[in-house]
Amino acid sequence: MNHASATDVLTVAGLDCFYGDVQVLHGLDLSLRKGEVLCVVGRNGAGKTTTLKAIMGLVPARAGSIRLGERELTALAPHEVPRTGIAYVPQGRRLFAEMTVAENLEIGLMTRHKGRAVRDAVLDLFPLLRERLGQRSGTLSGGEQQMLAMARALCLEPEVLLLDEPTEGLMPSMIAKIRDTVARLRERGVSTILVEQRVDAVLSLADRVAFIENGRSRETLAVEAVRADPHLLQRYVGVG
Repeated sequence: MNHASATDVLTVAGLDCFYGDVQVLHGLDLSLRKGEVLCVVGRNGAGKTTTLKAIMGLVPARAGSIRLGERELTALAPHEVPRTGIAYVPQGRRLFAEMTVAENLEIGLMTRHKGRAVRDAVLDLFPLLRERLGQRSGTLSGGEQQMLAMARALCLEPEVLLLDEPTEGLMPSMIAKIRDTVARLRERGVSTILVEQRVDAVLSLADRVAFIENGRSRETLAVEAVRADPHLLQRYVGVG
């Protein structure tokens, strides 16, 4: 995969973020190229989820810049960020459990005023959900809920997709479906940042891997370099 001529669709530069008085991100840098899958890797507490929340405006940036193309996002309110074309699937999915599958999808469609054609295209990616449109989302299996969370995000027709631990608690068959969906989205030009504890589950999917340690960017490497050097994963994640 040659990304030499690819442009950065999302750029995070010098990002400082705090929870109260505690600084959790220290001058963090991250770049996402057009149509790539960037896997963000680090130990628990390294700042991976905080980085995604900062991009979405859910954790304010005390310093630094977050840009989607040429547009600066740091001053936007959290509800405005999805309208720019960034979709976020948080850890734990955060569905409206009492609402049906169709109603959850409708919330996604409303964010950027998308219609039935977009919903149909999304359901083509997740045919199982088409059979469950009238079902309360809280009664779906864990894997089906993860699919619905991704489908709702894709109803925005996003340019950038942020996925936080999408394979958590899922069976291998569901993990394979999630991986397949992300790969198909890449073919459609969607750029994805994937935060994942189970590195083995996503290395086959990533184009590049960004290592974060103690809230700081360490290095971003082509996935081939990561596969060739198992010490990297041992150092940053504690797995070989």
